[in-house]
Amino acid sequence: MRHPMMIAVLVTALAGQANGQPQNQARRSDPMAARLGRTVPDTPPSAWNDQDPADSLYRAAREALNRRSYTQAAYLFSEIYTRHPKSTYSPDAYYWEAYVRYLNGSSENLGKARELLTRQRRLFPDAKTSGEAQDLGTRINTRLARGGDARAAQEVVAMAEAAADSRPTSTSQSAGGRVSGTSRGVARSPGGRWGRSECSDDEDDEKMSALNALLQMDEDRALPILKKVMARRDEASICLRRKAVFLISQHSGDEAESMLLAAVRQDPDDEVRQQAVFWLGQSGGEHAATALDSILRSSSDPKVQEKAIFALSQQGSSKAMQSLRDFAMKKTASTELRQNAIFWIGQSEGTENVRWLKSIYQTVDDEELKDKIIFSVSQGDGREAKQWLVEVAANQGESIEIRKKALFWLGQSNGTSLPELFGLYDRFTDREMRDQLIFVYSQRNEKAAVDKLVSIAKTEKDRELRKKALFWLSQSKDPRVVEVLEDILSKP
Repeated sequence: MRHPMMIAVLVTALAGQANGQPQNQARRSDPMAARLGRTVPDTPPSAWNDQDPADSLYRAAREALNRRSYTQAAYLFSEIYTRHPKSTYSPDAYYWEAYVRYLNGSSENLGKARELLTRQRRLFPDAKTSGEAQDLGTRINTRLARGGDARAAQEVVAMAEAAADSRPTSTSQSAGGRVSGTSRGVARSPGGRWGRSECSDDEDDEKMSALNALLQMDEDRALPILKKVMARRDEASICLRRKAVFLISQHSGDEAESMLLAAVRQDPDDEVRQQAVFWLGQSGGEHAATALDSILRSSSDPKVQEKAIFALSQQGSSKAMQSLRDFAMKKTASTELRQNAIFWIGQSEGTENVRWLKSIYQTVDDEELKDKIIFSVSQGDGREAKQWLVEVAANQGESIEIRKKALFWLGQSNGTSLPELFGLYDRFTDREMRDQLIFVYSQRNEKAAVDKLVSIAKTEKDRELRKKALFWLSQSKDPRVVEVLEDILSKP
């Protein structure tokens, strides 16, 4: 078990931002959609216009949906646009009836849902739910296609193939022939260069939903289309490629792995390369470990190398671990990246890694690397690791800061007992090391640690050390501390 102070590394979410929706609208995550930057609404927003003639119908329909009374909800939503076509609730009522019928799931309901979305798009193209309607339409077609609906399957394939179109589709031309505005999903930097940007959830997400649907229907047909998407280099495809990387990662096999490796080596977008490295790490296998090792050694992008280090650490194979060890010893690599490799080596279980870290300690001159080695060894639970930390702390040939770090991480280690730490107070006679030990005791929650600080505060001959013990006692929440402090203060 790792100590609570251990650093936790979070995997970066894929690019994409949700469409603007009313703040009170509840949303349910769809795992695949969430990876692509989209969340799926499952509850209509609260009623917002009590003067509207359809307000009461909308409230009743919303309540029925929340109760999962789908038949009743579908009827009530249809009543809104049938009886009150000019109501402010009518544009989105089409979507919500379609959504309810989608949840119902029968072929008849799915067909009706598709018709409702077509009517909404024709009558209310600017409806608040128009973005969600595109995504829902793709989901409906996917379900219908699985049920044998040829028209639906054709629409899914057509939309997926459209994603591979190499022509930008979202720029507009001014009268003079110059591009006015920016491509959808991509933002120009002030200098006019195309760089890291936020991605929209409109056209690209519809294409990604179609590709996802095709993957579920026919993986062998989807991968060549995804390869075409990844080969695009126009500005409008940046966000599309970022999301396509995740879809590729969901397919197991050598072809998907090769596509990810190609993205790491060839894609001009930083985020695409970094995400491809991450998903390579999740694929496992010797082939992936070899690819990651190659990326780590040959890449000139520190961010990609950092992702490769993390990905190798997740492999768990001896080959991946050896790649990390080799890189940690690479003197031409940056100190920060070498520290990163050492950190992840320390997170791997087993005494073999502890022994290796100890063996390289004497060959390292950089104090930052020494500091990271000390921390990484402290993550081991065995006696060998603890004894080595004591030796480093006692070694007067080391700098005082390194010795203090060894003491600190020794105190933070789960397997170090307080009696062992208390014994070091008599062993270390210099003030700085005793000062550090007082701090180490203060970080332990056991009653015995407070007792030791009390003893130091009362009996230590060094006035400065007594003051330090009193200071840390004053920070303690132990109820006995107040009485101890009053007793000390009352003495002449």
